[in-house]
Amino acid sequence: MLRFKLSKRLLIFSLTFLLVLGSISFIFAAEKEIVILSINDFHGALAPAGKNVGAVKLVDALKAEKAKNPEGTIIVSAGDNYQGSAMSNLMYGEPVTAVFKEMGIELSAVGNHEFDWGVDRISKWAEDGGFAFVCANIYDKRTNQPVDWAEPFVIIEKSGVKVGFIGLATPETAYKTLKANVENYEFRDPVEVITEWVPKVKDAEADIIIALTHLGSFQDKEGNITGEAADLCAVDGVDAVISGHTHQRVSGLVNGKPLVQAYKQGRTFAKITFVFDDNNKLISAEPFLDHLYERADTLKDDANMLVINEKYEDELNPILGKVLGKTTVDLDHDRYAGPSLLGEWVCEVMKDKAGVQIAMTNGGGLRVPVPAGEITVGKLYEVMPFDNTLYTMKLSGADVKANIEHGIMNDDIGWVQIAGVKVTYNSGAEAGNRITSMVLEDGTPVEMDKYYTVVTNDFMFTGGDKYDFKNAIDGVDTFIPIRDALMEAVEKVGVISPKKQNWLSEEKVGKLYVVEAGDSLWKIAQKFGTTVEKIIALNELANPRLIRPGQELIIPVD
Repeated sequence: MLRFKLSKRLLIFSLTFLLVLGSISFIFAAEKEIVILSINDFHGALAPAGKNVGAVKLVDALKAEKAKNPEGTIIVSAGDNYQGSAMSNLMYGEPVTAVFKEMGIELSAVGNHEFDWGVDRISKWAEDGGFAFVCANIYDKRTNQPVDWAEPFVIIEKSGVKVGFIGLATPETAYKTLKANVENYEFRDPVEVITEWVPKVKDAEADIIIALTHLGSFQDKEGNITGEAADLCAVDGVDAVISGHTHQRVSGLVNGKPLVQAYKQGRTFAKITFVFDDNNKLISAEPFLDHLYERADTLKDDANMLVINEKYEDELNPILGKVLGKTTVDLDHDRYAGPSLLGEWVCEVMKDKAGVQIAMTNGGGLRVPVPAGEITVGKLYEVMPFDNTLYTMKLSGADVKANIEHGIMNDDIGWVQIAGVKVTYNSGAEAGNRITSMVLEDGTPVEMDKYYTVVTNDFMFTGGDKYDFKNAIDGVDTFIPIRDALMEAVEKVGVISPKKQNWLSEEKVGKLYVVEAGDSLWKIAQKFGTTVEKIIALNELANPRLIRPGQELIIPVD
């Protein structure tokens, strides 16, 4: 009898346990994961170089990630896909389209550089690549309607969940590409536009709404996220934001909503994991960045991409691999760091080719430095991927000054690069009033009401990066590509060894200090209430670790 009771109790317990376990299993089984993988600002980075892992490995990494949840994963791009490498530029983006098709890209935002070769190519990229461009805030001025070569929104259904994407472009596109290519388009306020479109996407029965954008974002060391893209997280109905444009590594929450930006050039991909219940109600969303360049040795080659890559390399390598000459020194360049040796050399080539007194170009038009060694056609395409031409004019001293002022310490566009005029500036002065002196190469002071012969590029002449040449006279587009002028300059001499001329330099204002025994830059900075960085910059110290007793230093006066 006792045995029967025990068996009965055991049976009841077992059945209860199985029912509970089954319920738990049912609950977990009912949850669904939707994963969004994104890249941004690929800029035609097909080949491995530096931190760029290259398309062959990037495609394999994304395929491997998608294989973890093949029925619930969507791969997208946040724009600026094509312009940037010689292989892509010479074929107007065709190799990138092939990469995107193999990668499985389903949607792309419209980046400012999508306009660099005119709008006619945008539809063909989408058609050939098997994806759609999405953008709700670019309006055709001729029709007052959203452009017909991009969808305002797209809904993609995965695992029974309807994911809505609203596309947005940066309003900066109006002055961050060639003006002639966007003069028929209006770039409307992203927040206002997405606020208008969210109800429409909900009416189309989207379960969640993601803003797929070419809008900038930034993240500080504390994890705080700011920028145009972050503003969208305040809009009701927006569940997540995918960002681009500013080439940053961003992953976090704004108002409880995930926002990601995956660096640039395929070095990183972003992942947002959404979890839904069985009624397609969003339970959670988690952002993540996979920095491929930090684990490049673990990446594999995609077999199909090897074939695609080989095809284009065989076609273009005879052109790109041609050696034009060499440089004995590194031609450094960082548009946000200041005037560079590369920038000076480019401007000197422009000045000599155009036969003018002054040359200026935008720092953002030069994309990579040139290391000492051989200079190939391909390298100069990387340096200057844009087909900008030499634009000559006569410009008053006042307008020369105003345009150089615009490019000094400008965090939005980077530093202007110049040659032919020695300019000093005071970094402590207010923007627009920093220049303290301007002297031509022969030592003649620049007069504000006198006209000088000047060359710039057609992008800047037509208002790119908000430079202003509207008062110029005798303006002429020579239609000479600046890149061709650079190739010609290298081929002509064979070996170049540029030296920094400091055409644009900070005025050395400060106290004279003689280094004493036991001094270090840190001690000196502490003594005078300044920073080591300012002392190094003001004195142009090549090796700041080596200072000696008796050495004279100028200490900045803040």
